Amino acid sequence: MSVKKVPITNASAPTEFILLGLTGRPELQPLLFMLFLVVYLVTLLGNLGLMVLIRLDPRLHTPMYFFLTNLAFVDLCYSSNATPPMLTPLFSEKKTISFAGCFAQCYIFIALLLTEFYMLAAMAYDRYVAICNPLRYSVKMSRRVCLCLATFPYAYGFSDGLFQAILTFRLTFCSSNIINHFYCADPPLIKLSCSDTYVKEHAMLISAGFNLSTSLAIILVSYAFIIATVLRIKSAEGRRKAFSTCGSHMMGVTLFYGTLFCMYVRPPTEQTVEESKITAVFYTFVSPLLNPLIYSLRNKDVKHALKSVLSRNVVTKMVVPPIFNKP
Repeated sequence: MSVKKVPITNASAPTEFILLGLTGRPELQPLLFMLFLVVYLVTLLGNLGLMVLIRLDPRLHTPMYFFLTNLAFVDLCYSSNATPPMLTPLFSEKKTISFAGCFAQCYIFIALLLTEFYMLAAMAYDRYVAICNPLRYSVKMSRRVCLCLATFPYAYGFSDGLFQAILTFRLTFCSSNIINHFYCADPPLIKLSCSDTYVKEHAMLISAGFNLSTSLAIILVSYAFIIATVLRIKSAEGRRKAFSTCGSHMMGVTLFYGTLFCMYVRPPTEQTVEESKITAVFYTFVSPLLNPLIYSLRNKDVKHALKSVLSRNVVTKMVVPPIFNKP
């Protein structure tokens, strides 16, 4: 279906935007709809299931799994913010999003993105304390400390996200209302603007550079101390167990930070906007999908908790007779 370009005059502001989506080929849209619908449902099931499992098993009520619960919640919201609006144009002819809806989606996207940066950093710090200072772990990672470490990413993320979103939507859109993306993102919106984007572009680059480098520095420094401590362990089995608790986190960090670095460190051009759609698929869909697998299926505690919950439900069903069997 061809999309008609709607000119916008200087005297008027756009009331809605048109999202071009991942592809303009109609024959691929049903396949993409089914693919991303399945990915979204599995993402919801994986992250929500992980949160419920951690809640149900008292053995998982530790700082490590507290942060993992928050990470799963962020991934859940992150995927839900981008996926339904992307699926709608693939299923129907409606490709528009209101100006307010575009602002909200852009704001929530940036806020959750920044929140995940520092939630991953908090998880790295937790592993540092657990491995490098195990005798004081319960003191250094008290309930109050954990709540502060988990609250900061949300507070900072939604504050900086609001600032970035306001800068974006203060731009003038007077040439077109067509966004070359599958959600309202900064790079295609900046490319769409006909006003001076110098302040916004540099604010985006400064924010991306600062938050990427700061959160990544916390993670790298934490793991530098962890590696130094683990290498001093004489037992090979002890070193293996110590590294196994960090391997999942490093896999998630590499996947998440790698794709974001490719998208946000370059000024937006036609080529980078096209490339950013492919890159965005990885951290919008692949990362939230794989995180429950990376952090849980490779974790013995989570496996044992899952078996315990399942066996408990099975036993309950076998012991408690069905209501229609009662005399």
